[in-house]
Amino acid sequence: MNPLSLEIIARYWSPQEIAVNLLVFTNLFGALLLGLIVGYERSYHGRAAGMRTYGLVCMASCAITVVVGYPSFWYGGTTPGTVAGQMFPDPTRVIQGIVTGIGFLCAGVIMKEGMNISGLTTSASIWASSAIGILVGIGFYAAAILLTLLSAALMMWAAKLEQWLPSRQAVAVMMCFRPGFNPQESALRRIAHERGYDLADGSLNIQLVNNRQEWRYIAIAKGKNKGAPISVLAEELNAFEGVEEFQISHARN
Repeated sequence: MNPLSLEIIARYWSPQEIAVNLLVFTNLFGALLLGLIVGYERSYHGRAAGMRTYGLVCMASCAITVVVGYPSFWYGGTTPGTVAGQMFPDPTRVIQGIVTGIGFLCAGVIMKEGMNISGLTTSASIWASSAIGILVGIGFYAAAILLTLLSAALMMWAAKLEQWLPSRQAVAVMMCFRPGFNPQESALRRIAHERGYDLADGSLNIQLVNNRQEWRYIAIAKGKNKGAPISVLAEELNAFEGVEEFQISHARN
């Protein structure tokens, strides 16, 4: 059979094919809107992954999933190797491939700088966006809308909830001492304790660079609003004997 014959080409524009294409289009458009809703929160807060990323992830996940449901309409209904025009692909394998592929994209937005890790929330929300697209693709529209609202609400208001609940802020500290100076861990813990902090167990890292000791650790406040502000800590670190360089920041994840 000539693949360029008018009969073959007409099959791609048959009423049944057009109806399926319209249904797929409505699924893609709905997934795009839901992805944009989730991505707006990230875009509003200036994150690298914004509305475009989330919209594309959600819509692409939906597209890959929804086509599995119409194998008899693939290639104008002339798919080679079918039985009576029917194929039976495994949707679970398609979903597994989507989740695996999105995992690589999520890993790309996670950044580690010193003891600070950022991008975890963005990574998790991109993964959730792909799940929304999958739900739309298989026809669970109500579940997709609910997951969208829950994801957006979680990213917008969970931080405020965390501020309201009892919490302990964490501070990442790096101190570089002058050559020959030997700091004592007991003195470091005592100084941190006097300023409302405890050293996180297992966080102390000591490195020798150009004959100078470099200490990195995480200090955790004893309670909410009990730890000294990092501006005050910076002033005191600047006056500490033996400290030549230092860096202090809120430990983010």
